[in-house]
Formats: sequence, C-alpha cells, structure tokens
Amino acid sequence: MATFRLQGGKVLAVDMTGDAVKAKNGSMVAYDGQMAFKKMSGGGEGLRGMVTRRLTGEQMELMEVKGQGTCYFADRASEINLVSLHGDKLYVESSNLLCVDASLRTGTTFTGLRGGATGTGLFTTTVEGSGQAAIMSDGQAVVLRVTPQYPLSVDPGAYIAHQGNLQQNFQSGVTFRTFMGEGGGEAFQIRFEGDGLVYVQPSERNTVGGDV
Repeated sequence: MATFRLQGGKVLAVDMTGDAVKAKNGSMVAYDGQMAFKKMSGGGEGLRGMVTRRLTGEQMELMEVKGQGTCYFADRASEINLVSLHGDKLYVESSNLLCVDASLRTGTTFTGLRGGATGTGLFTTTVEGSGQAAIMSDGQAVVLRVTPQYPLSVDPGAYIAHQGNLQQNFQSGVTFRTFMGEGGGEAFQIRFEGDGLVYVQPSERNTVGGDV
C-alpha cells in the first residue's frame, strides 16, 4: 500500500512500490522514479459514476498514478490533512479531496444538506474502505469531535468533511453572524449529532444561502 506523508503542510508526498493512488487531476507537482498517469472518468467510478456525477452536479476529476518512487501532489497552496480509514466511510466535499489509496472506493451520496455549502446540489463524495486519504482546506483544518452529549453546529461554508456515526440536520435562518447582527438574507448551518469527527476550515466558501 502506498505511504502518505506531508512535507511542509502544503505538499503531499506518496511513496509507491508498484502501488497506485487516485489523485485530483492536475495536482501532481513533481515525482522521482517511474510513474504512469491515467485520467479516470466519473471520479474513478467509470461510466456509471460519470452519469451519476453529471446528474447530481457533484463534480470530481481524478487521475490514477502508479509506479515506483515518490510522487508529490499539491493544489493552490492549500493545507493538506491526512485521514486514515479502517473500513469506515469519509464524506467529503469533492473540491476538498486531493488523493486517496487506489483501493479505497469513491462514490456519490445524497445528503439532503451538505450540497448547500457549494451550491452544486444535495450530494457529496464518499470515500470508503481501509487506507489513507488526503483532504485539503483553506488554512489549517480543525478536527472537532462530536459525541452524543455534545452535538456540533457548523457553518456550511467552513465544512470540509466528516466521518463516523453522525446524523445531520439542515437548519435555516440561524447563523453565527446572525447573532452579531451581520447576517444578510437567508442563511444556514449544519447540526451534527452522534459519534464522529467533523473537519472544518478557517475560511468560508460562498453558499447557496448567501452570507453565513
């Protein structure tokens, strides 16, 4: 299995000995050794994945990288965070996914809420199996623990990903800025309940609800 390691927080180094990874198309910045690159359709899920992603609006362009040596990945100087999966599932905004082990399965799932963070519909990307994934954030991400005793409310513009046994509720009309009298128009937040981890970034994307 390929080995993921960070170099300086903004570059992902992947050591491969005949292994393969799936990475964001165009994110390779350097490599040593022998590497082969192949563009993948439908987010690496073939024709069915391509059709599904077009219908849902959840866009993700991946390439397969395979070989012997070390390949380096980065994207717009974004901070990179490593996530280890042990047979569980990661839900992540497609724009925040940089690289995953080739053995991990990617897909698209209906969420009913997180699509509000990007305006691309109520769907998000899933990564499932055992291996490593690298996700990106605008600034250093914070990993927040959710327990049954302590639910979590998140600004959807700052949401990156989550994993674990979590349930979500999509709430409108209340945001952090609303409390300070700075909100404008209708706005939203996501409430997570259960047991798991939520990844948030110290920066906000534009959302379908306007200012949040």
